[in-house]
Amino acid sequence: MKSTVTWAGNLAFDGLSPSGHEIKMDAGQEAGGVNSGPRPTELLLHAVAGCTGIDIVLILKKMRLEPQDFRMEIEGERAEDHPKRFTRLHIHYVLEGELPDEKVAKAIKLSKDKYCSVSHSLNADLSVSYSINGKEGQQEI
Repeated sequence: MKSTVTWAGNLAFDGLSPSGHEIKMDAGQEAGGVNSGPRPTELLLHAVAGCTGIDIVLILKKMRLEPQDFRMEIEGERAEDHPKRFTRLHIHYVLEGELPDEKVAKAIKLSKDKYCSVSHSLNADLSVSYSINGKEGQQEI
């Protein structure tokens, strides 16, 4: 896999993914950027959520289950000192539909422990929780 990231002036960069999608990144104004795109660290959070979300949908489909709605709320804590890496991530999965609690928990656990290549590329402590149809599931999987 190979990507191209090109400096677009000041602190902005334009990326071109291997699948042909453009990604703009920039620093915030407080750091000297002009806020013309998300921060690379924000994209990292989205990448973790997107990766695990894809896993979970695929696993649920294999179980012949289909969420009616699905979103993830991801929070990241960063170290105070440089390189200010993510030290902890928490993902709360919010699912709607006819989904048995134990099957959702299994899908989340499989993604967290085995399949999500993005989260396994980080060394942050990852915790997860979920809710189905507004009802909280297990808080820690």
